Amino acid sequence: MRVWHKNRQTKTFRGGHMNWDQIEGKWKEMKGQLREKWGNLTDDDLEMIAGRRGQLIGRLQIRYGIANEEASKQVDEFVSSLKPRVKMMKRVAHH
Repeated sequence: MRVWHKNRQTKTFRGGHMNWDQIEGKWKEMKGQLREKWGNLTDDDLEMIAGRRGQLIGRLQIRYGIANEEASKQVDEFVSSLKPRVKMMKRVAHH
C-alpha cells in the first residue's frame, strides 16, 4: 500500500513491520543495518541519503548498477524484513 504525504511517498507495511517514516526517524540507528545489507554504500552516501527512500534507491542504482525497479524492490524487501523494536521489547517484557 502506498500513501502520499506532502509530495513524498511513504510505504506502509502490514504485520508489524516498520514503515519508511519510522526509518527516517531512526536513520542514525539504521545506518549500520544498511551498510550490512549494502556494503558498497559509503558514509558519504548514507549522509546524503539521510533517511530518504528515493535517495537510497538512487544510490543503490549508482553503486550496484541496477535498475530503478530492482533497487526499489530491494529497499521494499529490506524494510519489510524490519520489525519495530518497541513492539518487540513490549512482547518480551510481558512474557
